[in-house]
Amino acid sequence: MKKLLVALIAGAFALGSVAALADDKTPGAPVDQAKLKAEREAKKAEQAKMTPEEKKAAKKAKSAERQKELGATEKAGQEGGASPQSQAAQGAKEAKESKAQPKSLATKEEKQKALKEQEKKSSGQ
Repeated sequence: MKKLLVALIAGAFALGSVAALADDKTPGAPVDQAKLKAEREAKKAEQAKMTPEEKKAAKKAKSAERQKELGATEKAGQEGGASPQSQAAQGAKEAKESKAQPKSLATKEEKQKALKEQEKKSSGQ
């Protein structure tokens, strides 16, 4: 019986949140359709006047612009994360750092000796 009550409450909550999200009816930005249509027609007319060589050059320029906008970090994100080389470099760096850390000392005397050496090194600098 408790499971049924919990399921009903969870269902009501889910439906309530969906209804709240669906209620968001903010108006879009006003757009001048005539202006957009005129721009589109002008662009079509301009492209129709272009020679095949000009079309190729324009396409190449547009492609170069897109590549410029798409930075190296965005490329890596689209390809599924960091490259294998950067992952290997990161792993090597972490391994080096872990080797640089002092090993755990077993006895109190060893700990005290290591502490004194550490103090000498820090005061010497």
